[in-house]
Amino acid sequence: MDPDGSSKEYTAKHTILATGGRSRELPNIKQDGKKIIGYRQAMVLAKQPKSMVVVGSGAIGVEFAYFYNTLGTKVTIVEYLDNIVPVEDEDISKQLLRSFKKSGITIMTGTNVESVDTSGSGCKVQVKTAVGTEIIECDIVLSAVGYSPNLENLGLEEVGVQMDKGRVQVDDFYKTNIEGVYAIGDIVKGQALAHVASAEGIICVEKIAGHHPEPLNYNNIPGCTYCSPEIASVGYTEKAAKEAGYELKIGKFPFSASGKASAAGAKDGFVKVIFDAKYGEFLGAHMIGANVTEMIAEVVVARKLETTGMDIVKTVHPHPTMSEAIMEAAADAYGEVIHL
Repeated sequence: MDPDGSSKEYTAKHTILATGGRSRELPNIKQDGKKIIGYRQAMVLAKQPKSMVVVGSGAIGVEFAYFYNTLGTKVTIVEYLDNIVPVEDEDISKQLLRSFKKSGITIMTGTNVESVDTSGSGCKVQVKTAVGTEIIECDIVLSAVGYSPNLENLGLEEVGVQMDKGRVQVDDFYKTNIEGVYAIGDIVKGQALAHVASAEGIICVEKIAGHHPEPLNYNNIPGCTYCSPEIASVGYTEKAAKEAGYELKIGKFPFSASGKASAAGAKDGFVKVIFDAKYGEFLGAHMIGANVTEMIAEVVVARKLETTGMDIVKTVHPHPTMSEAIMEAAADAYGEVIHL
């Protein structure tokens, strides 16, 4: 459909669907764009709210919670699960909880939002905790409970495109069951991240062009959360690695022991690395602190090249830097750390 309302028909040998996603809505938290908003409205509010309840503590929830708290808004995070940033390693969650509470953010985990009353001048959020029901009053409610793929009105059912758990079903090179039709990004399996969609698009087009690209390894995708302190992670969490049957070597290095972090006044956080004890395989890394979103790429490359834990220990890192914490954490995992 063109902006003027008219429609045109196009033909192509290859069509790639990349319609993205949007803020997910819960049945009992209907967004009106004014008092109950999604992330798009949160970026363009005409007036700073005095108080805000953020429902959900994934990346979007904690990023906006940090942002508005920094501006002076009284922020309360309500999370249904027991930990904030629940997809992250549990140690990361605990550290962010401490940091956020120290900054003045109220956090309620294991809490369910039952209803939101917007009939008055503000909002009355009814929540159920482990000890009972209570009402939280605020100006704005930000619903940050994930995303929904934009699949409506595409006519996929009419042409017989197969679906899998609400996503378009594709092969390793993003081809659907319909010849000449492909799909990438938020509407297919995998993490809903811009860099993932970009990589998928490149792989898809290279395959169409007759090249031989590698399928994307979804277990080596870096995830970054841009609150303060920042969060960056890749690979297995400690819990997931144990569940996968690995025997682990785990190392941690706090930024409180980092000269660069001390000089920068950014001692909040740490680097945690996880290795397979038998072969030294780099299973995962989890970081929280200043600039860690710039540091995680080292681990992504190391895992891609099948670098072992001792390879990291014996790789000289520059001093003083934040990134040397990766080497120090690896040394801790192997009992060789000398700067703690």
